[in-house]
Order: sequence, then C-alpha cells, then structure tokens
Amino acid sequence: RSAMSPSKPATASQTKASSARQKKSRPSAVSAKNVRRFRGVAMPYASHACIRAVKRAGHEPSIHGTKLWKSSCLIIDYLKKNTPARRQRILDAGCGWGITGIWCAQQWGSEVVSMDADPAVFPYLDAVAALNGVSTTPWVQRFEKVQKKDLKQTDILFGGDICFWDELVKPVGTMIDRAIDAGVGTIVIGDPERPTFHQMAEKAIQRHGGELLNWRLTGSVKATGALLVIHND
Repeated sequence: RSAMSPSKPATASQTKASSARQKKSRPSAVSAKNVRRFRGVAMPYASHACIRAVKRAGHEPSIHGTKLWKSSCLIIDYLKKNTPARRQRILDAGCGWGITGIWCAQQWGSEVVSMDADPAVFPYLDAVAALNGVSTTPWVQRFEKVQKKDLKQTDILFGGDICFWDELVKPVGTMIDRAIDAGVGTIVIGDPERPTFHQMAEKAIQRHGGELLNWRLTGSVKATGALLVIHND
C-alpha cells in the first residue's frame, strides 16, 4: 500500500507467543456504546474510547487505514459459512484495523499475521484486538515484497479492499501467484467491486482457477460486493 520499509516476518517463537496470548483470555462484556457486533466480533466506531485514545497518541494512518472497511465483513461471513479445513496459520494482507484476522483468532484460535504497508495502522489494530481479547503478529510489508518462503506455513490468505488503485493490480496479483506456489490452501480477496479489483481477479482466475462470488450482508452490517475465492488444497 505504500513505500514503507518492510520489517521481517514473525519468527516461529514470536508466532507461538502470539498464539499463547490469543488463547490466554476472552473479553469481558464489551459495552454496546460505539460498537457494532458482527458474527461474534466487536467492531468499534471511530468515536469509541479505545480508538479516540489511539488518535490522541498521534497515530495517523496514511493509506486508508482510517476505519473498519466493510469488505472485511464480507470475508468474515464467507469464512463462517465456508470454514476451511486448514485454518491454523493465517495472513491478513493489507490488514488495516485487522478485524478479519481478529475474528479468526477469536473464533478459531488461529495464529494470525497482520500485514500492512503502513505501520501507523497497528496501534488501531491492537486496540480492536484487545477489545476482543486476542492479539495478532504485526508485519510491515508491501504486497509485491511478500515472498514464497514467507507463505510456506500459511493456510489462509485474505485481504479486504486491497486493490483500490491501478498501481495495486499487479502487486496483489503477484502476491496471489506466490501464495499458490507456496501451497496456501485458501485465498479470499473481497471488494465492493471496483474496476481494479475485477481486473486483478480476472487475471488471477485465468492463471489459477477459482471463482468470483457476489456477496451481500444485511443486519448489523449492510454491505454488497464480490469475493475472489481460490481453493488450492
């Protein structure tokens, strides 16, 4: 998402420690004020105290990591209804506030690496994760810099609203190519159907198969969009 300097992916010991933290506790009752619930996860509005505290600390995301994006909910809904057999290790690519990975950590006990090119999103992600009683492992990285070796142990790769510029079509496609080569079992990319997303999805399906699904949500979160889903098991 930006030209930030990448950091190294989590080591096995870091991932194990993160997993232990995830399983250590579950949240107490979360106040309904300034929070939406969706499929069991608490999603704070920008007016929530935990988000206001992060803003007061001076963290300002620069690549649209300024809120929870609805495509993340499309992916959560799909995964809940189509739960992959392999789901222990997950990469949330272009995570932003990270709600999809947080849901996986909370509902499945998954080890989640939350990746974004903008390091300023991680204080927000940490606040949302804490609200839900879990944690994830942060990784500052760009899509095109993700290597096959980084994905070797990954069961699921997903990303919501990550193909919003023309300049992102090729990097997202390259990441998907490497995920397939690495043996990632399930890939899900969600979007409100931007032309750039469809361009990327069409190329990915031509290379790897998969399907493009129309998806709609009603209830506490209302959203429509499309999901690129590739099964590689």
